[in-house]
Amino acid sequence: MVQKTKTVYFCAGWFTDKQNKAYQNAMNAIKENPTVDVEDSYVPLDHQYKGLRVDEHPELLEDREWATATYNGDRVGVSTSDLLLAVYIPNEEDVGMGVELGMASALGKHILVVIPDEDWGKPINLMSWGIGDQFIKMSELATFDFNKPTFNFYDGAVY
Repeated sequence: MVQKTKTVYFCAGWFTDKQNKAYQNAMNAIKENPTVDVEDSYVPLDHQYKGLRVDEHPELLEDREWATATYNGDRVGVSTSDLLLAVYIPNEEDVGMGVELGMASALGKHILVVIPDEDWGKPINLMSWGIGDQFIKMSELATFDFNKPTFNFYDGAVY
């Protein structure tokens, strides 16, 4: 029996309809995945300061305490997770994701980049291409073996 032993830092935007759809699809897939310990993983949207989600309380964007504590919580989440899972939309760059990818790389974390099937092969940012250790399609996420990370190249160009 496969053990749910790997924790992930779930790096994904939720700012547009497309990002939100990919977020939900990826979350459903890792809940089905027998090698991911979702309960002990770090999902930033579920760990915002004082349980206050910025998507429900946009006024928090002007609150220094909330912003600082949420950022630091995410920083700790990156450092304490086994690896970083980035749900990447080629045409919708996310600066915050870039910072999270950089943190994970600096800490020597394995970086798995998941791209929706319909976007697979589209050009991606050179830095995001370079920092990823492994690239998979969204349809592969539910069965991906997080206990056996490896390296591969993305099947698309860079810009």
